[in-house]
Amino acid sequence: MTVRKGDKMTISIQEHMAINVCPGPIRPIKQISDYFPRYSPGPSSEEGRSPTDQSDASPSDAPSSVGRTAEEGQEPDSYDSDDSTALGMLEFDLYYDQQSCTLECNILRAKGLKPMDFNGLADPYVKLHLLPGACKANKLKTRTVRNTLNPAWNENLTYCGITEEDMARKILRISVCDEDKLSHNEFIGETRVPLRRLKPGQKKHFNICLERQIPLASPSSMTAALRGISFYLKELERAQQWEMEERGRILLSLMYSSERGGLVVGIIRCAHLAAMDVNGYSDPYVKTYLKPDIEKKSKHKTSVKKKTLNPEFNEEFFYEIEQKDLSQKSLEVTVWDYDIGKSNDFIGGVTLGMNTKGECLKHWTECISYLNKKMEHWHTLTNELPGSTFSD
Repeated sequence: MTVRKGDKMTISIQEHMAINVCPGPIRPIKQISDYFPRYSPGPSSEEGRSPTDQSDASPSDAPSSVGRTAEEGQEPDSYDSDDSTALGMLEFDLYYDQQSCTLECNILRAKGLKPMDFNGLADPYVKLHLLPGACKANKLKTRTVRNTLNPAWNENLTYCGITEEDMARKILRISVCDEDKLSHNEFIGETRVPLRRLKPGQKKHFNICLERQIPLASPSSMTAALRGISFYLKELERAQQWEMEERGRILLSLMYSSERGGLVVGIIRCAHLAAMDVNGYSDPYVKTYLKPDIEKKSKHKTSVKKKTLNPEFNEEFFYEIEQKDLSQKSLEVTVWDYDIGKSNDFIGGVTLGMNTKGECLKHWTECISYLNKKMEHWHTLTNELPGSTFSD
């Protein structure tokens, strides 16, 4: 359909009705009539126009208003709104507590999910992942609701050890899946929420359409040379980032006790640890050293927690030391994976002291400054610890 300059574009009754009754948000597309059946134009459609008029008009002279909207900077979508709403709607709340460094995800309900089973229903459940990050380490999951397309979960799932840095750069992926006992579970739809959209201390409510999973680029579409270059660049990037690779979080408490005359170190819990075993988990325990330790008597070790990436220890260790000497000391904390019959694997570590930076320095100075007051902070574990021998 072509339109001369200055003429108004007419819309057929089919297109007009489709725009008004189409469910969900209208996405910018080049020509909405492409998504609906069109009938071959009859003589009436050319009524009132001369052959000269037809030859003068060209498609470039009359772009549709919808097409202009798509070209003026709005994000193009590869699917129509019908495809999105057909997957269903998901309702949930997110709340970030800055004091406790926790992200609370209250999964409420879903409506109009896509049927996945032969009976026209589904057995839906919800999975949460924090991206980027290891899927096993930060996966949370609701219960399964049987035989329904409108499930209600009302479950509260909590992430621990979420810092302000995480809130600025991480994305929460929320997936709805159908559980199958006799075969693999099926994906229904997902949505992704950048955590920077949340304000600390304020609950945010979401009620949005599920989307299809974003497919990865097919390797077959790349030549062998391009694949080789991309793999080389990825390995180079990994090598450059190796020194500060994140391996999880640990929640530590420090307190200088004037009554006992020493430093009390509390190992509370770890979160999102790197998986070291073939089953996708680890058997973690924690060691602490107060350095310099010439006589090597400052070592303390927690118990081992089996098959977990989010262990809770709640153990305390005591170091007898003068308060004035703490400024010359540093606390080295390492997390290990226990293995029977072979050497234990190093997961990650962190050092607190006057020569450190950021949260580590802040935590250490608070401990020295405030007597008899327990200070708790989350710390990021890295794969390299200065001064560590990486041996158990």
